[in-house]
Amino acid sequence: MNQLNIATAPAAGYATVSAQVSPTGGLDVLSRNEVARLSDASGTGLHVLLRRCALAVLTSGTISDDPRTMFERYPAFDIQVRQQDRGIRIELQHAPAQAFVDGKIIRGINELLVAVIRDIVYVAAQIEQGGFDLADPVGITHAVFEILRNARVLQAQKDPNLVVCWGGHSISREEYEYSKAVGYQLGLRGMDICTGCGPGAMKGPMKGANIAHAKQRHTRNRYIGISEPGIIAAESPNPIVNELVIMPDIEKRLEAFVRVGHGIIVFPGGVGTAEEILYLLGILLHPDNRSLPFPLIFTGPAHSAGYFEQIDRFLRLTLGDSVAEHYRIIVGQPVEVALEMVRGVERVRAYRRATEDAFFFNWGLRIPFEFQQPFPATHEAVAGLSLRHGRPRHELAADLRRAFSAIVAGNVKEAGVKAIEAHGPFVIDGDADIMAALDAMLKAFVADDRMKIPGGTAYEPCYRLAQAEI
Repeated sequence: MNQLNIATAPAAGYATVSAQVSPTGGLDVLSRNEVARLSDASGTGLHVLLRRCALAVLTSGTISDDPRTMFERYPAFDIQVRQQDRGIRIELQHAPAQAFVDGKIIRGINELLVAVIRDIVYVAAQIEQGGFDLADPVGITHAVFEILRNARVLQAQKDPNLVVCWGGHSISREEYEYSKAVGYQLGLRGMDICTGCGPGAMKGPMKGANIAHAKQRHTRNRYIGISEPGIIAAESPNPIVNELVIMPDIEKRLEAFVRVGHGIIVFPGGVGTAEEILYLLGILLHPDNRSLPFPLIFTGPAHSAGYFEQIDRFLRLTLGDSVAEHYRIIVGQPVEVALEMVRGVERVRAYRRATEDAFFFNWGLRIPFEFQQPFPATHEAVAGLSLRHGRPRHELAADLRRAFSAIVAGNVKEAGVKAIEAHGPFVIDGDADIMAALDAMLKAFVADDRMKIPGGTAYEPCYRLAQAEI
C-alpha cells in the first residue's frame, strides 16, 4: 500500500483525507476503456455509481439508513482510478478520515474498495457485450454465477458450510446480541456466514462467528457480504465483511443468496426481511422445488416470539397453512438453532452428492422468471400488483415480495425516496383480508422501530394501503 500527498481537511464538519492508494488483492490491471468509463460522470459512464459505492465502503460501520446522508457529510468526496506502468492506483479526494490509520488506508477497506471496482467494471462490460441473456431465466442465473465466480466467491474445494443470515438493520440491542449468540454457536461448529453486509442482524452473526472461529483456531474464515448499488449507500458494509460482492440489482442479490447458501436463518427485521422471506418461500413453493432440501429457520430472543407469530399468520393467510412446512420457528435457543442448521446442511450435502450438484452453487433450485425480473419501484408498477387470492401461490408470493421491495425503496433507496417526495406514497391494493393483515404487520414494524433506525425524525410511511382505508 502506498499513500502519497496525504492531507486532512474538514468537509461539512467531518475530517477527510486525500491520498493515492495501491489496490490490495483481486484487481491487477484494467483496460484503458474501463479506466475511462470509471471517470465518466455522464449517463453512460460509471463514475456516479463508483463514487456512491466507494463512499459506502469508506464509511464502513457508519449507522445510518438515509442514502443521502453520506454525500451530505462528504460532499467534496471523489475517487479516480488511474493507469500506471505497473497496474492501477486509486486516487481519493476528501475521503472519510475514518478509513485511514496513521496516514494509511485500513487494509480491509482497501480490499472492499477493490471489490467495488471489480464488480462495477465486470458487470458493465458483460452486459454491454451481451454476455448475459437477461431475457431468459437460465441466462439470468448464468449472470449471477459469473459475477460470483469473477468475485472468487465460489470455492469448489469446500464442504457445505455457508449459512446466510437475514434480518433487519434496525433492531433492538437484545435482538442484536441474540443474533451474535447464534453466530457464535454456528462458528463453533465450523460454519461461515453470509449476510447483506450492513449493520444490525447482518453484523451480529458475523461478529459472533468471528469470535468462535478464533476460539476454534479456524483460519481462512469467510464473512461474505452481498449488496447492490441501490441499497449499499444506506447499509454500508460492516467492519467484519472480508468478501464483498456488488450485484447489479436486488433480484440478482437475492438469487445470489439462495444459490450460494446452504441454509438460511432469519432474524427479526422489517420490510426488507419480509421481502427476503417471501422471495425464498415463493421459490420453495414452486412444484419443481418440492423435494429439494433447504433449511430455513426463523429465530430471535424470547421477546421476539410475537414478531414471528405475526409473520407466521401473514404467511399462512396469504400462501396457505402448508407454507409452514418450509420453515421452523425457534425462539430463544441459539444452540438449538445452530444444531438444527448443522443437521439441515448435512441433508443438503447428502442431496447434492446424490444428485451430483455442486456444493458451491445451487444449480438444482428452480427460480421462476417473475422472481428474477427487476422490479422498478414506481407508482405505476406498484399499482399494477395483484395481491389477491386464487392465484398460484408462488405467483402471489412474487407480487407480495414486490410490494415489500417498493416499501424498501421508498424507505432507504435514493431513487425511491425521491419518487415518494415527488409523487406521494405508493398505493398498494388487494383483497381486503390481505390488506388488513399487511396493514397490521406494517403498523407493528413502525411501532417497533423496524422501518428506520431510531434517533431521527418520526417515520413517515412511504406507502398507503387502499383497502385499509375502507
